[in-house]
Amino acid sequence: MKQLHGKDEEPPGGWLLFFYSVPSKPVSSRMKVWRKLAGAGAVALKGSVYILPFSDEHYEFLQWLVSEIAEMKGEGAFTRIEHIDTMKDSEIISLFDNQREADYKAIGINLDELERKQGSVRQGGKARNPQSVSGQFTRLLKEFEDVKKIDFFFSREGEALRGRLKRFGAELNKISGTEARQQGPAAISPKVVDAYQGRLWVTRKKPFIDRMASAWLIRKYIDRKASFDFIDEREMDSVQKNAVIFDMRGGEFTHSGDLCTFEVLVKSFGLKDKTVRKMAEIVHDLDTKDEKYRSAEAKGVEDILTGIRKTAKNDQDVLEKGMQVFEMLYASRN
Repeated sequence: MKQLHGKDEEPPGGWLLFFYSVPSKPVSSRMKVWRKLAGAGAVALKGSVYILPFSDEHYEFLQWLVSEIAEMKGEGAFTRIEHIDTMKDSEIISLFDNQREADYKAIGINLDELERKQGSVRQGGKARNPQSVSGQFTRLLKEFEDVKKIDFFFSREGEALRGRLKRFGAELNKISGTEARQQGPAAISPKVVDAYQGRLWVTRKKPFIDRMASAWLIRKYIDRKASFDFIDEREMDSVQKNAVIFDMRGGEFTHSGDLCTFEVLVKSFGLKDKTVRKMAEIVHDLDTKDEKYRSAEAKGVEDILTGIRKTAKNDQDVLEKGMQVFEMLYASRN
């Protein structure tokens, strides 16, 4: 039987039907709504009627979307239903599978091109270097992960593509070694711990793996009195002058090349702790999804952090509990 993220075939609580209309001008308003629905994995039933499997997350998403549409001088509404009289659940599931298969097919076409480039690398072609192929492959993996999140019924196309990506990555590793997965991080300037004491550290809302781990590292090795705050990226200009922005585009400490923020912090402050460096491998694999280190513990850590994210009261609670997990992980290795 088909499953909805590991649950029984029939979506728990049924379905969510969403209806909306926005002014025909500007066209960007309609496109904005469409992109949000597509990003959430909704599929069109007819005209401006969309459907999603019921979940608390989808219910909340549609609530916010209705509010946004009202600000556009449009109208939006949604309703929860058990079933559609004129359609079987299996027919609705097929609509989702067909849409996801189209998404996966687009990724597959790009993978075809990378496989041709990989053949050039294998034959010593100078026009294609391993770093270039690896960088493009990392982006494809990210696209695949994004689609997988909204592949509610685990379409066959997704499973087939997963296998292709795994084989490609293994072959790329054989050909190029570790260098094939690195994108040449920019030079990272050394920092002095004394200059970062008692600071406010600001990051994106809804913290997860890299931000949880980075916050733990900051409190343990860099700024023991650090406090944390969460903002949207568009609010960066309003952050107080003495604050340190991390894991955000344009922040002082953030991704560089193929390094995640945790790794950048380790390198910036010259941390030599072997346990921390081993933990950095776990954080890297979970955050970048490039399987660079193939950490055996990564999946278990991710499951625990996912549980925290789903049950914590707010972003501060999420971060503090996530930091506790990394503290226990550190203690288990010493």
